Amino acid sequence: MDRHQNTCQHLLNTGREILAARGFSSVGLSTILQQAGVPKGSFYHYFRSKESFGQAVLEDYFRGYMENLAARFGDESRPALDRLISYWANWQHQYCGPDGLRDCLVVKLSAEVADLSEAMRLTIRDGTSQIISSIAQCIEAAIAEGSLPEQNARQLATNLYQLWLGASLLTKLHRDDQHMAHAMALTQKLITG
Repeated sequence: MDRHQNTCQHLLNTGREILAARGFSSVGLSTILQQAGVPKGSFYHYFRSKESFGQAVLEDYFRGYMENLAARFGDESRPALDRLISYWANWQHQYCGPDGLRDCLVVKLSAEVADLSEAMRLTIRDGTSQIISSIAQCIEAAIAEGSLPEQNARQLATNLYQLWLGASLLTKLHRDDQHMAHAMALTQKLITG
């Protein structure tokens, strides 16, 4: 059972790395299998098709992302506003850190798979909705603590997430960190007033 889970997880991890860097359509199954060091027969033991593999990669990505958010936003030893600012600062650091620009799976695949695969589109839609809900809950906690004024938490969470997805895309296009810096400045203005 462990070997089965390890091989499957290894395929998902390898796929995430490749798809975040190169996209879905431009990568053949043979590239994924070669980099993972897994034979084709083993791949089809875990996944029906490349599309089902892509969906599984996305589901695994969002599962890990949500676990990270739960730990970050659930840390009640820190004020909720600090947890929010820390989330955006971490996004900025991860995307434009000392190792250079990094790829984001959601930014890379959203537009590409929206018209290509309904299953993958729905996985991204549902995953991003979960992220926005988690951000909104942290905003509600900040409002309850009195560190944010009363407002529509879901709308603010949606606006902020859209801002950061857009900044991530522009950062990828321009290959510099100015859009992330602008997103952080605007986030702080929207949050703290």
